[in-house]
Amino acid sequence: MHVPDGFINAPVSAATGVVAAGAIAVSLRGARRELDERTAPLAGLVAAFIFAVQMLNFPVAAGTSGHLLGGALAAILVGPFTGVLCVSVVLLMQGILFADGGLTALGVNITDMAIVTTVVSYAVFRVLVKVLPRGRRTVTVASFAAALVSVPAAAVAFTLIYALGGTTDVSIGKVATAMIGVHVLIGLGEAAITALTVGAVVAVRPDLVHGARGLQQRLKLRVNGELVDAPAPTAPVAARTSRRALWIGGLVTSLVLAGFVSYYASSSPDGLEKVAADQGIDQKAKEHAAADSPLADYSVKDVADARLSGGLAGVIGVGVTVVAGSGVFWVVRRRRGPGDVTPSSTAVENV
Repeated sequence: MHVPDGFINAPVSAATGVVAAGAIAVSLRGARRELDERTAPLAGLVAAFIFAVQMLNFPVAAGTSGHLLGGALAAILVGPFTGVLCVSVVLLMQGILFADGGLTALGVNITDMAIVTTVVSYAVFRVLVKVLPRGRRTVTVASFAAALVSVPAAAVAFTLIYALGGTTDVSIGKVATAMIGVHVLIGLGEAAITALTVGAVVAVRPDLVHGARGLQQRLKLRVNGELVDAPAPTAPVAARTSRRALWIGGLVTSLVLAGFVSYYASSSPDGLEKVAADQGIDQKAKEHAAADSPLADYSVKDVADARLSGGLAGVIGVGVTVVAGSGVFWVVRRRRGPGDVTPSSTAVENV
């Protein structure tokens, strides 16, 4: 759903740029409360993982593909404020280095793919974990549903932005029908990837999953015929995987996905590209300002072998994203004030 330059006019692009800048400013402040010395490294890894998985287009219909947006995944793993920053870092790296998503449309893309997906998915997730029984399965099920809803929500947001500033005369009804229809299907892929990833992390380090905090089930004891909460354990349950092992494993997985598996991804246009071509939205699309980038279109310039070129581009992208993301979150964590208390004491050890 990366919107290129030329789809949206200058005034609306500028307005969404202001919205994006404001949301990032708020998120930088909010992320101080979400991040601590344990979770900040995970946030940089989440950004790199989203970059890698976005390279894996999967078929959803005849001649159409989809890929992860990542807002739900980031919000549930590291928190909604940090999630907005994670996806924004990915979009910035893609736009500058890989000519993916217009530079003048960066505000549109951050508003649509980072803000809308994160806010909508986390709201759905929090409602579900409150009404469903507590436990590990709840986190996974709620993650699936939240991610599923977030993708068509982003399609609706794009349609509204296009209604305000679209550069071609296309029926908004047709745009909405086409966008929402195909992105419901893409949402199923998003939901599956999100639920599998969140479930895997919860299985080994539930204490690091932001969305799982506060869901610990206290043991019950029967005293004089009544059930009462058992005393809290004096020591935390040992984690199945160290933070370092989790981080290294996640980085290696990201590198393999971007450097090798991405070669086998679907080559069909993604949902927005297909709708734009079918409905004529792309009539005034402009060439990307970074079209001559050495990494444009996720390939390394002057490397003839397509597999090697794409793989190297993917590895470079993961590396740059994890460094940029980790740098941002390190600075955010360092700037925490006395009032920026992370509720890590309520993290789940026995979800």
